[in-house]
Amino acid sequence: MSIVGNVAAIAKGMSITLKEAFQPTEVENYPDGKGPMRGAQFQERFRGKHQLQRDENGLEKCVACFLCAAACPANCIYIEAAENTEAVRISSAERYAKVYNIDYNRCIFCGYCVEACPTDAITHGHGFELASLNATNLVMRKEDLLMPVENGLPGSAKERAEALA
Repeated sequence: MSIVGNVAAIAKGMSITLKEAFQPTEVENYPDGKGPMRGAQFQERFRGKHQLQRDENGLEKCVACFLCAAACPANCIYIEAAENTEAVRISSAERYAKVYNIDYNRCIFCGYCVEACPTDAITHGHGFELASLNATNLVMRKEDLLMPVENGLPGSAKERAEALA
């Protein structure tokens, strides 16, 4: 009785397989598909390429507290801190991240850095096209991660110093 049941189950599975084998393939053409991201549709919780956020004044939110680097289990975040001056303000706090690198060769997109940040300076974006044949291209620097200035303020510290002068 069990042998007959097993043969019937295999026959049913093979009939479904053969029926599907002769159906036309339905493929969503990624680069040219519908949607705002050229066919890619993301959930809100998707963890893509990191982004360094700015505050409403266009200053960087990162205060170089090193909590994101300490929380990272893959040890892929490297930060160097520098002091803000009265002439050139990079962030609203006393310090700012002079160097902020994320090595995507090591990053596991766990989100611990986002959770650890007290100022919400680092977030996950929806960037997913990170593949590269050259491993050095996967080390993202602060300039690659920093969000652009929205309200027309100069973007770099040098441009801000020139605008204040």
